[in-house]
Amino acid sequence: MADIEVESTCEEGYTVESVINGEWELIVDALSENGPSPNEVLAADYASCYIPALRVAADKYGHEDIGAVDVEVAADLDEDDDLESIDFHVQVEESLADEEQDIVELAEDICHVHSALQDELHADISIESGV
Repeated sequence: MADIEVESTCEEGYTVESVINGEWELIVDALSENGPSPNEVLAADYASCYIPALRVAADKYGHEDIGAVDVEVAADLDEDDDLESIDFHVQVEESLADEEQDIVELAEDICHVHSALQDELHADISIESGV
């Protein structure tokens, strides 16, 4: 048995309904009419993976409770609607002091989505802590 099992169905058009591990339902629409597009889901998934990775990285540097973390994602598409670039602006409630950049880089190493993407699509990350 695989670690992740997804059943995806498209009855007609461009809307795909998926059931993940027999439990979670996800609707993705290439036209963004009945749900987010695959690129929109990827951008959200990337941020959803990066935030817990940032928390783990901060903890490894002795920052046990960093408070609220917000990520604003900006993704650009090329003329073929392929993802061309992704930028994260990260705001962390508690200060990460002089270790901000080290924590950002460790979080990149921990983030599974970051690891799965082509190098040219790795997010360009700016961070503000103590906000």
